Amino acid sequence: MPNTKITHTCVAAIVGRPNVGKSTLANYIAGEKVAIVSNKPQTTRNRIFAVCSKDDTQYVFVDTPGYHQPRNLLGEYMTETVRRSFDGADVVLLVVSAEQTSEMNQAVLTLVRNSNVPAVLAINKLDLLAGKAETLPLIADYSQLANFTHIVPISAKKGDGVPELLTALSGFAQEGAPLFPEGMTTDQPDSVIVAELLREKLLYCLDKEIPHGTAIEVTKFQERETAAGEAAGIIDLEATIYCEKESHKRIIIGKGGSMLKKVGAQARTDIERYMGCKVFLQTWVKVKENWRDRASLVRSFGYVQDD
Repeated sequence: MPNTKITHTCVAAIVGRPNVGKSTLANYIAGEKVAIVSNKPQTTRNRIFAVCSKDDTQYVFVDTPGYHQPRNLLGEYMTETVRRSFDGADVVLLVVSAEQTSEMNQAVLTLVRNSNVPAVLAINKLDLLAGKAETLPLIADYSQLANFTHIVPISAKKGDGVPELLTALSGFAQEGAPLFPEGMTTDQPDSVIVAELLREKLLYCLDKEIPHGTAIEVTKFQERETAAGEAAGIIDLEATIYCEKESHKRIIIGKGGSMLKKVGAQARTDIERYMGCKVFLQTWVKVKENWRDRASLVRSFGYVQDD
């Protein structure tokens, strides 16, 4: 809230299974796209901060990968990222989907129960339920499975219930100065966000396992200047898409480069919207076989645990 002095902060770790709407909620809270979304599981790989302020409190939401059974080193990194998100959090925000049963969330419920951090439950995708007749039994079911201080039905996509969720979380705010400057909505550098926007389009445009085996390296991120040394309002962006197999590379490129052009065009539109200027994007595709199970490559692509 502008011109209101921040005197409290609340750090909330958002956890849950894949595809329950954690990143959609983070984006709604931040007021802009700070985390990519898709209908494929394990879209989020790193922890991402989404920041907003209400009244005298700055809320810092830590968006995390979907909690799942890992099948490779990258998956192990992602699940460990979820576990580490509890450290330093004032409250854990468990997000579940209204279309899932509580049995489907047993693993992450156990993680929450075994922590020493207070927990709030958000039942997302409220719009899929037929009012209180379906909502109340869900609330009753989950209330018996963990010691939640609050259970709040929400629609992260529409924002329904989000004000009530912030009110519930405000009880865990700690007195202190803001953790992030006014107007800052995420801790992610622009280069990381644009790389993620490119990866998001791969998730949208490609099927099955192929997009999960991709990683993006931004090799050039530079604002173009005029002859007079002034900003030209154009960003030159170069990125390499890494995949795990030669057959995947051919699919990503497509016949006559058609798929790569499609992915690049869609990514450029979103990147220009995010950056607020024209973007000249060039992409290449390279193969790093089985990189998700090679520790050195997992680290080199930025998947490194914080100390």
